[in-house]
This record gives sequence, structure tokens and C-alpha cells, in this order.
Amino acid sequence: MVYKRFRVVLIGRVVLLSGTIFLLFYLLLQTAYYAAAFLVTLFILYQITSLVQYVEKTNRDLTRFLDAIKYSDFSQTFVLSGLGSSFSELKQAFNEVIQKFQDARSEKEEHFRYLQTVVQHVGIGLLAYDRTGDVSLINTAARKLLDVPYLRNIEALKGFDERFVEILIDMTAGQRELFKVARDGKEMQIMIYATEFRMQQTRYTLVSLQNIGSELEEKEMEAWQKLIRVLTHEIMNSITPISSLAATTGEMVDDVLDSDGDDEDSLQDIRSALSTIHNRSQGLLTFVDAYRNLTRIPKPTFRIFSVKGLFDDLRLLMQQKIAENKIDLSVEVAPESLELTADRELIEQVTINLLLNAIQAVANGKGSKIRLCSRLDEKGRVLVQVADDGPGMSQEVQDKIFIPFFTTKKSGSGIGLSLAKQIMRLHNGSISVDSAPGKQTVFTLRF
Repeated sequence: MVYKRFRVVLIGRVVLLSGTIFLLFYLLLQTAYYAAAFLVTLFILYQITSLVQYVEKTNRDLTRFLDAIKYSDFSQTFVLSGLGSSFSELKQAFNEVIQKFQDARSEKEEHFRYLQTVVQHVGIGLLAYDRTGDVSLINTAARKLLDVPYLRNIEALKGFDERFVEILIDMTAGQRELFKVARDGKEMQIMIYATEFRMQQTRYTLVSLQNIGSELEEKEMEAWQKLIRVLTHEIMNSITPISSLAATTGEMVDDVLDSDGDDEDSLQDIRSALSTIHNRSQGLLTFVDAYRNLTRIPKPTFRIFSVKGLFDDLRLLMQQKIAENKIDLSVEVAPESLELTADRELIEQVTINLLLNAIQAVANGKGSKIRLCSRLDEKGRVLVQVADDGPGMSQEVQDKIFIPFFTTKKSGSGIGLSLAKQIMRLHNGSISVDSAPGKQTVFTLRF
């Protein structure tokens, strides 16, 4: 209907133009009215111009409409006046189509913002990059894990760890990798899982990054605790009656010795043997009870206390041992007003254990030094460090030092540092060691 009216108007204009041209020739050839012929000529030019504009206006609007779709520019509007009522329906259709595209684009942008919000707030790090390493997506969790404010190319992660970049480059769809790296004195175990997708003919690799170190440590500690509970239960069930029986038998032997002096030497040997059994049983009971401590750590009672006050108490407690071994103990708190929110008794227990280990490490040296210090790290977290200039330890020992029952001491139980690690975990903190053989060993408590 629209195009039919357009043809009617167009034919009417052409007929009018033809009639006006015929009139012009008539005036020029049959009359001497040259002024009238001039006016007719001007009228013809006006009609031609108007006709061209009438036709081209529709073409321009159609071109503008198609360009708007091509370049996704849906801010265009089409005025319903200027061409008469014949094109009102066409322009109305243009505006309705543009509005539909605007609504679709708005909905698409809302979905995009929704997905961006979900991706940025998810607790697992997400990183997407193409074959050249250019990063198209990195969420908040990944930036925090990798300690980068922004990331354009994964090559920039070489400062984090070069091996980590190599793993990312070589990752394929469905591949899993467990990567270990030490950051801020704490070991991280990052689980990397990769998948691939294509977008606009470009292949992207999407990897998820999650530090599962704390979860692994927790599961490992739970496994040790379960093992300890089973062992202590069985040992206690066996040793307790043995100890009781040995003590009772010893008493019976005493009665025999008091009543009859015959064969005294043999009875004395029996008594000595039973006494040995009794003493050994008590030793085993003490041994089991010590290991049982690993599963009986009390829940921390958090309160604010002065780190300097804690260090002053520790210096007083260690004063005799420090003097006996002629050790130079230096204490430093920066700033002196530094405070810590923790269970003071448990942290004191951990620090005493570390100081005793340091004293044993430097006991045989001359001019030995132990440094007890506390400060804030670059992220504002409280650090407590115990450092000594003893013989140090190898990397192999450092890897095993916090495992229950592992010890390098002849008389050590192997539970002191395991207890310290559990106590720090209950404080949502960590304990780490950094040792250089022949130079120094530094234990760091990070809250």
C-alpha cells in the first residue's frame, strides 16, 4: 500500500513535469512571452529538484537504516514527516525495527554485566588468553592470587614464576596441573585446570586457578590426627594393663622378700626385671601422652595484646638458658606499640618452642646470636620471626620439618613444630622456615 501510493505520487509529479515542459516549448515556439517562458523554466527546475529529493530521501533513509544495523548503531530515529503520508508506514516500520534492536542490545548488555559480576566475584581465579598470550579475561580472584593489578599478556607473569608461564602456554583442554610456588614466605599449591573455546575464529584457553595448599595441609593434618588417635588408643589399651600388672607383681615380690630370705638373689633379679618393665611402660605412656597433644589443641581465645609485652615475658623466661649458653639475644618490635589479636598463651607456647630450638641450634657455637623480632609486612600483616646463626638445614629437612614425628634431634619427639603449625592454622595464619646451610635459619609466624 505504501509503495502503491509512492508510485501514484511519482507518476503525478512526472506528468506535471511533462506538462510544464510542453508548456515551455509552446511559449518559446508559438509565442513571444519570453518572461513567462523564463518563469516556467524556473518552475521546471524546481520540480526536477523536488522530484530528485523526493526519491533520494527514501534511499538515504534506507541506507541510514541498513548502516545502523551494519554498525550496530541503534541510536538512529526516522522522522515521520517530510515525504507525505505515503511513507509514514515505512518509517514507522524502520523505527520499530530499530527499537527491537535497541531492546535486544540492552538485554545483551545486561546479561554481559551479570556474567561479568559473577565472574569477578567467584572465589576461583579465572584467566582467559589466546595463542599469543594476550589476556582477554582475568577476574578478581586471579589478580589477588597472582598479585597483579592488571594483566595484558601472560608473559608478564614471569615475575611471578617463569615455570608457571611455561605451564600456562603448554596447557591443553582438559589438562590438570598442580604447581607449587613460595610467595611472601608461604608455599602455595595452585591447582590449574584448562579448557578451550573459540570466539570469532580465535581459539582461547580458559584456566581456573585455585590455591589448595591450605586444604591439602588440613586434610594431611586430619589424616595424621586420625592415625595418632588409632595408635594411641591401641597402645594405651596394651600398655596400661602391663604397667599395672608389673607394679602389682613388684609388690608381690616385696612381700615374698619380707617373709622369706631364701633365694633372695633370684627374687631380686625378678624384682629388677619387673621394675624395668614398669619403668618402660611408664615411658611408653608418657610417649603416647605427648603425641596425644597433637589432637588436643584448645580452641584459641582471641584478644588484643602488646607484642612488646609478650617479648619481654619471653626474654625473662629464656634468660637463664640464654646466659648458660652465652648467647646474644636481640629483641626488636617495630613499631613498639604493635599489637596482635590472638590467643596469647598459645602464641607464647609456639614462640618458646622456636626459641628453644634456636638455642639448641647455636648452643655449641661461640658468639652465637638469636634475633626475636616483630613487624608489619608489605600488606600490613603482623610477622613474628625467630632467627639464629646456627648451622642451618638442608632443603630436604625444610620440606619435612613440619611433618608430625619428623625430627633431626636425638631426643626430639617431632611434635613441637607440628603443634606450632596447627596453632597457627587455628589463627588463620601460617608458619614457614627459610634456612641457608652454614648461615642462618629464620622461622616466620605470619598472622
